[in-house]
Amino acid sequence: MLALVQRVSRARVVVAEETVGSIGRGLLVLVCAEQGDTEAEGEKLLAKLLKLRIFSDAQGKMNLSVQDLDGQGTAGGLLIVSQFTLAADLRGGNRPSFTQAAAPAEGQRLYDAFVARARALHNDVQTGIFAADMQVELVNDGPVTIPMRVPPPSA
Repeated sequence: MLALVQRVSRARVVVAEETVGSIGRGLLVLVCAEQGDTEAEGEKLLAKLLKLRIFSDAQGKMNLSVQDLDGQGTAGGLLIVSQFTLAADLRGGNRPSFTQAAAPAEGQRLYDAFVARARALHNDVQTGIFAADMQVELVNDGPVTIPMRVPPPSA
């Protein structure tokens, strides 16, 4: 399972000119299921994501996770957006291939499981709409952008 994580001051997802998900300070997480992924890869990715220490502490060091922000009196949000293009393969030329992305039905199943688990473990989880034409607006704080991958068992 792939993710691109961005530390944000705020972010939102718009579909058909309507905001469907938005957060203040927190993480924008673009997620892609790959062929061969199972819910176990999503669980591992989420566990790492929730503990990822990329927020500044009182001394200005990246020492806090999105969950640690709750202790500072400001909840850190998660905005989780499906993004199959993270699986792009450019080895064959200039037009990306997405053959490593999970098939749409399996991708949605794994995305939905990832979101459900995130909601069970974190208090502020917002989402986009799977397979919708979405516009994602964000203010990247830092900027801090981190790629993450938990490979499928066969990789």
